Amino acid sequence: MTEPHSSLLDVPGARLYYETYGDGPLLVMIPGAAGSAEPYRMLAAELAPDLRLVAYDRRGFSRSVLVGEQDYARRLDTDADDVAALLAQLSDAPAQIFGNSSGALVALRVLTRHPSAVDRVIAHEPPAMTELADGRSWLEFFSSLFDSYQQSGPGAAMDRFRERSFPESDRQLVAHAPTTEFSEANSRYWFEHELRQYPATRLDHETLQQHSDRLVLAVGSDSRGYPCHEATSALGRDLGRQPVELPGGHVGFISHAAAFARALEPYLDSPAEL
Repeated sequence: MTEPHSSLLDVPGARLYYETYGDGPLLVMIPGAAGSAEPYRMLAAELAPDLRLVAYDRRGFSRSVLVGEQDYARRLDTDADDVAALLAQLSDAPAQIFGNSSGALVALRVLTRHPSAVDRVIAHEPPAMTELADGRSWLEFFSSLFDSYQQSGPGAAMDRFRERSFPESDRQLVAHAPTTEFSEANSRYWFEHELRQYPATRLDHETLQQHSDRLVLAVGSDSRGYPCHEATSALGRDLGRQPVELPGGHVGFISHAAAFARALEPYLDSPAEL
């Protein structure tokens, strides 16, 4: 696959960096905790050129720089507004979005906040801990990780987070992921503004139900018993939407990129369907 075309988009309070692959129906891919486009590159290589894929850095991560004051009390809304701005920049018609982890929470917020901007939303393992009967204990655990981060930095706290939250295949992959010039800053930004806040989000079930015909919930086949899989399953039961199972764990789009892409394709628009 050829190198992606990179672009910038000015939005209120930030300048968003995004990469474009392929040509066809638009799919915007929303990153999770890493906050950057890089983890989606292998999946993009599998799905392009039949789709026009856009992966971007969420504001505050990597190359998407902040401009001026930020309203951190409504950061998830702002993330959703950024996706809507990207969609408006890239398409005159409703488009499809895919989000993993924190990016899946963003995708769900786009559906409730900007429903006219999307015709399909695929939310892969959103960490919606409030969906779980033991969700409070998970939120307390994340608060303890933040305390550890404040005392000793991100290293040990991140190790504890991975150990309890993800299956072994994910832990090994994330622990040995290549570092970039943005890695430490991204990690610190996530600890400060996302680790505690996003999992505590209370989803708008009523509005999600109204638009559930456009919603695909997804879980990793290796994630059963881990919190994001269980939270997604609980949300699916409430909305009457059985989650689809995709290869790998929480980051199966990296560890099983080819198989993940093939399993994802039936839920995406393709040129043949248009």
